[in-house]
Amino acid sequence: MLFEKISLKTAGTLVLIFLFAQLACPQETTDSLHVRVMFYNVENLFDTVDDSLKDDGEFLPAGMRRWNKTRYARKISSLYKTIIAAGEWNPPAIVGLCEIENRKVLEDLIYGTSISNFGYGILHVESPDPRGIDVCMIYRKDLVRIIDYKSWLPRNVKRDVFHSRSVLYAKCAILGDTIHIMLNHWPSRRGGVLAGEPLREEMALMLKEAVDSLSIASTGEFKAIILGDFNCTPDDPLIKSLLEPGADGRAPLVNLADRQINGVSGTYRYMGTWEMLDQVIVSRVLLENENGLYTDKKDFRIFMPEFLLRNDPKYPGMTTWSTYRGYKYQGGFSDHLPVLLDLRLR
Repeated sequence: MLFEKISLKTAGTLVLIFLFAQLACPQETTDSLHVRVMFYNVENLFDTVDDSLKDDGEFLPAGMRRWNKTRYARKISSLYKTIIAAGEWNPPAIVGLCEIENRKVLEDLIYGTSISNFGYGILHVESPDPRGIDVCMIYRKDLVRIIDYKSWLPRNVKRDVFHSRSVLYAKCAILGDTIHIMLNHWPSRRGGVLAGEPLREEMALMLKEAVDSLSIASTGEFKAIILGDFNCTPDDPLIKSLLEPGADGRAPLVNLADRQINGVSGTYRYMGTWEMLDQVIVSRVLLENENGLYTDKKDFRIFMPEFLLRNDPKYPGMTTWSTYRGYKYQGGFSDHLPVLLDLRLR
């Protein structure tokens, strides 16, 4: 395998990663069938080839970050090992990813590492982001069948002025049930909290309208998972707007990443404070369903084994072991932690 030859540290390291994962995230013993869903902001997974249609110069061998084939291969290997560890040697059925440059990097991941043994397929659509970073999904074809997929942009924003990532929607058949997946990477807050706020408002409105439409059109129970990097926390008004009660007085969606529900710490650390930017929102029926796929609040968690963390050199405590700290190359995994959700079958 191409990327196995320059992995972090031979097979022994992978065994240690697995042990860390077991200690960090013990899996409950259950007789029910279950599949795992994962989301991971992988922090700028670029290849080393110049794309004239994208602003990718920063991640080229002659660019500011001195991105090269060795660093790229290490990044692919790190991602592969994180996915394997998150599944505890049974990799997740669905892995949503963001900050992916193109389909090629996904092919290098699923065909160029030992994850090829699990038969992953790729769901990827180019976004209008000027840097070329996209939201995408890889899925195990033995567990998941794609019924339909689309790339969504807010209808009130013209494509030529929408400089962010589209939402990737997939209607999936999993273990005989139907799940609607919506993968997000909302506009950044770079430049301050209000930076990108109008676009985030449009994204929230688009998602809410889509959920309402799909729910009405659904012939059975509408089961949805909305997940991604929202660049805002669960208590943000835009996230709250997705959870507004329906006509019956009950919210049709539940944010499993809400601190008040799960007491989780966060997926991204900024100036010594953990922020819950990467979230999983599910339709309430998934929590109350008596037939088919279901989940529980305790089935959501942040994947935070020791190998994804390092001592924060500036603030007390641990932080993510990122690939870069500023422009300094560290060779780590990502500046975000992954989130996981287990779906079970009654």
